Amino acid sequence: QVQLVESGGGSVQPGGSLRLSCVASGFTFSRYTMNWYRQAPGKERELVAAVTSDGGSTAYADSVKGRFTISRDNAKNAVYLQMNSLKPEDTAVYYCNVKKWINDYWGQGAQVTVSS
Repeated sequence: QVQLVESGGGSVQPGGSLRLSCVASGFTFSRYTMNWYRQAPGKERELVAAVTSDGGSTAYADSVKGRFTISRDNAKNAVYLQMNSLKPEDTAVYYCNVKKWINDYWGQGAQVTVSS
């Protein structure tokens, strides 16, 4: 079955950086667009970034554009989210996601806390 396992969350001061990783299994990773979402307390889950199956195209939410970079390594079945210039409003649980036909699959989430 599909499994997505995130790692790399933590606490950082404003202006700092973190790198999230997500390792996938149970499906042909190289065929699917991969996504990162986040959910802050009391807010809806929102799409942060996406990368196409070959890594050739990426897309970002306006709130993170220029600060976050999504990338993937199909040889390792992994997708990454490099987060720079972090702000307190980036505090959230970050989820790796893949959409296969009518199904959405999610990782367990990685907590990112940005605070001084």
